[in-house]
Amino acid sequence: MTEPFQFGGEIAWRPTPAYVEQSRIKRFMDRHGIASFEQLMRRSSADPDWFWAAILDELQIEFYRPYAKMIDTTGGIPWTRWCVGGVMNIAHNCLDKRTGPSAQERTAIVWEGEDGATRRLTYGELEREVNRLANALRELKLGKGDVIALYLPMVPEVAVALLGIVKIGAIALPLFSGYGADAVRTRLADAGAKAVITCDGLYRRGQIIAMKPVADEALRNLTSVERVIVLQRAGTSVPWSAGRDLWWHDIVAGQSDDCMSEATAAEDPLMIIYTSGTTGKPKGALHTHCGFPIKAAQDLALGFDLKETDTLYWVTDMGWMMGPWEVFGATLIGARMLFYDGALDYPAPDRLWSLVDRHGVTILGVSPTLVRAQMRHGDRWLDGHDLSTLRVLGSTGEPWNPEPWRWFFEQVGKKRLPIINYSGGTEVSGGIVMGNLLTPIKPCSFAGPAPGMAADVVDEQGRSLRQEVGELVVRRPWIGMTRGFWQDPDRYLETYWSRFSDIWVHGDWAAIDDDGLWYILGRSDDTIKVAGKRLGPAEIESVLVDHPAVSEAAAIGVPDAIRGEAVVGFCVLKPDHAGNGSLANELKEHVARALGKPLMPEAIEFVADLPKTRNAKVMRRVVRAAYLGYELGDLSALENPQSIEEIRLAARHRTS
Repeated sequence: MTEPFQFGGEIAWRPTPAYVEQSRIKRFMDRHGIASFEQLMRRSSADPDWFWAAILDELQIEFYRPYAKMIDTTGGIPWTRWCVGGVMNIAHNCLDKRTGPSAQERTAIVWEGEDGATRRLTYGELEREVNRLANALRELKLGKGDVIALYLPMVPEVAVALLGIVKIGAIALPLFSGYGADAVRTRLADAGAKAVITCDGLYRRGQIIAMKPVADEALRNLTSVERVIVLQRAGTSVPWSAGRDLWWHDIVAGQSDDCMSEATAAEDPLMIIYTSGTTGKPKGALHTHCGFPIKAAQDLALGFDLKETDTLYWVTDMGWMMGPWEVFGATLIGARMLFYDGALDYPAPDRLWSLVDRHGVTILGVSPTLVRAQMRHGDRWLDGHDLSTLRVLGSTGEPWNPEPWRWFFEQVGKKRLPIINYSGGTEVSGGIVMGNLLTPIKPCSFAGPAPGMAADVVDEQGRSLRQEVGELVVRRPWIGMTRGFWQDPDRYLETYWSRFSDIWVHGDWAAIDDDGLWYILGRSDDTIKVAGKRLGPAEIESVLVDHPAVSEAAAIGVPDAIRGEAVVGFCVLKPDHAGNGSLANELKEHVARALGKPLMPEAIEFVADLPKTRNAKVMRRVVRAAYLGYELGDLSALENPQSIEEIRLAARHRTS
């Protein structure tokens, strides 16, 4: 059963003529004789052969041998193949083809470390660094089909390594730089990794955090890994395994800066990115040369309007999909990327704004959680920073609440910049739904599906819904769709294709308002059902963070003998507010006034932090499991494990 949808509000941003006329999406439409965004969406969904061929042309993707067929579904819709018969290498398109002084001398990467050190790499320098590493990897007998893991912080070498692995036809395995040994071992073992590229350590809040010892612990009794390549980042001494371990600077020394890219089939494996499961082992999403990078670049071009003249900074780690998304997408377009390796609140809370100011960022991507954290520090940290270079704001990772969305729009964007909301996932290679520069924006909204995505919102029988909450689905395959879970095809089919015939069910609640704007309301497996009324936790969390005392919130459902489930809210308070019984009652009434008395929380718990991933997604299923004493499941993506004990303590107080 679905519930009436009441969300959104008034339009906050409308595209100016300058935004529209200068946008890549308008130029794309003009080239193909398309008069409106609605017409583009209809044609891109109805004629995927045309659309994806047009995207390959837009991105000037070069093939060593042309593909014979764009789409092949003979193996079934879940196993759709793309650019069939084509031979290419995406690294060739990112770097090799960029010849001539204007392309070679354009800046590719600007990097800043936590200590203030900076570096720049032009496209020519990046290509030469990639070539030297690729030659070194080949000399180590690594090549086509070998899985090579990346366990590195956001330094320029992480992009060099990613592109170097791809160049030789090997399979990249990006790992979150904050993983512990067990999480690293699980992924290396499942992927059958043959080599690991890591570093001695990284800097966080002025301290050196060791990485090589963590990698060594992960590799204990793991026989598949033959080589460990170590980048000297922090200058610390590290344990060493002679014959296995090699210094990066030693293996690239003397290597030629010329290297031919391996000829790979368009559907050859490119990358395995693991995404955490609620229970059991993580899922390894498999991507190909003609898949993930094309979808990433398409979304950056048509959604975020990324151009060669832009500087893109997306707050991410290479172990999350937005890291490879940024590298592949930006280099295919020829734009500049900013990498920052450090804590964004060190040495002061204005580090993010100083990065934008110092490096002239034009497109900034964040998560709603990061914005909420910035709000806690107050508006004054924006003062003194010139943010006038910004022209597009982006967000992904989780649903917004209206108050932080408005703060980001008003205080950072000065009510003049669009917030391009973006939601999809690792298995999608980018967005299912997103904004653009052609259509109006309401707080927290999406314009609708990304071009080429035949998305819909449906009820329990798969029937389309409007102005009601339902399941987000995709009715046709797209080029960035994962080619399955690594060595686990049945789990892939069960996860996405088992609900409706040949329809991808993404696992998000979504809704479309009466103006045709879309909203993501949280994971459908996070749903709370109180006395027959089903709602996403984001609805309750939005009300809680609307209270002047609350900075962040998470809502869960707990078993209730009468109502089926009852709501428990977890609140992180703003400075100068104390958690006590009086405030808890006030917050309960605040929710009741907004959503109705049946949805009044049974309890409000005050915590210093909420369990989050490194890219700032609140892990509600961990909150619920810790509070109810259940098995916690996979915690490998958890950034702040200390937050769990506070939730357990709250549960003990509740039952005592």
